[in-house]
Amino acid sequence: MATDPRFAGLVEAARALQPRTVALRRKIHKFPERGLNLPGTQASVMHALDGLGIQVMKGEKVSSVIAVLTGARPGPTVLLRGDMDALPLQEDSGLSYASEVDGVMHACGHDTHTAMLVSAARLLTSRKEALAGRVVFMFQPGEEGYHGAKYMIDEGILDAGGRPIERAFALHITATDTSGVIRSKAGAMLAAADNFVVRITGRGGHGAIPHDALDPVPAAAAIVGALQTMVTRHISVFEPVVVTVGRLTAGTTSNIIPETAELEGTFRSLSEASRAKVREELPKLCHHVAASYGCTAEVDLHQGYPVTVNDDVIGPHVVELAGAVLGQRYAAPMPTPLMGAEDFSYVLQKVPGAFAFLGACPPGVEPADADPNHSNRVHFDESALANGVAMYAAFALDTLR
Repeated sequence: MATDPRFAGLVEAARALQPRTVALRRKIHKFPERGLNLPGTQASVMHALDGLGIQVMKGEKVSSVIAVLTGARPGPTVLLRGDMDALPLQEDSGLSYASEVDGVMHACGHDTHTAMLVSAARLLTSRKEALAGRVVFMFQPGEEGYHGAKYMIDEGILDAGGRPIERAFALHITATDTSGVIRSKAGAMLAAADNFVVRITGRGGHGAIPHDALDPVPAAAAIVGALQTMVTRHISVFEPVVVTVGRLTAGTTSNIIPETAELEGTFRSLSEASRAKVREELPKLCHHVAASYGCTAEVDLHQGYPVTVNDDVIGPHVVELAGAVLGQRYAAPMPTPLMGAEDFSYVLQKVPGAFAFLGACPPGVEPADADPNHSNRVHFDESALANGVAMYAAFALDTLR
């Protein structure tokens, strides 16, 4: 594969596009948008793709962009995805191109994904004679909790190339790994993540006479502890599950026993079986613990993203491909899954493919010390973007032999 003529000069071509990649990234970074409605970002992508001679379409219900490149010969269809949305965060990075939108920031690097995918489209267009099939470029809004990938699937992204997608690939940048390194693996890459809200109701009263009240606060505290016991006693030790209570609120002042207490959290799992088990056990536990304190519990479960599962062959092949195209020092297997979640999982439920990480730790900083994704001070090494562009292009060239 290292001598494959399809990959000759690929990294050099990606580096030649670096000024365009960086310029688009910084433009999007400066004017971030959240959720499913990203009109400015959508317009920037449409403008950047204009003139390439590829088919470009807008989403109907969301601000997505779909582009289709048809190769010189017939063949399968491959999908490349880049998400476009930002986070509700006030930027404090000190960058010259920092967000100018109050309370909104590209803290997860989706601006880089968008820019890399546009440059990959430009690179692949210049090599369309080497393509036997079609490439569908998926520019997706609403990854940060809005199920944007599902909206695009419902609108027909998987048939946009005129025939079913046969392979799919997505990259995600991370500031806490060595710059330029690609990581992937077989099987589960990221967890399913679901939210829960528990409202415990007792009977309020005076802090001096708690025996005349039904205090929901100790019931809530007991539930927090019992949730961890649930994980160790109802879920197999070979099925990783993480339950986190991130909010517990009750009361208004020190001498009043409140009528209600509320807690909110997440549970994350690496299989649909363990996910279903938690969804079954968590409400029962909350009801029974609350009842033991004379209280009642109302439990709301909010389904998040499924487990992100790489194809057993394609996942490791991405690492091999990175070694062949970028060099072995830029290719590394992902040792373990992460318990974060990602809505590219919806695509991988329907199409064999892979999700991979691209390291972009800034110069002069050790990866372990770098501000992570979702920090308002996160900084990505832009020199890594050329490797991302090359990997997007290589995946398509490798699939469309």
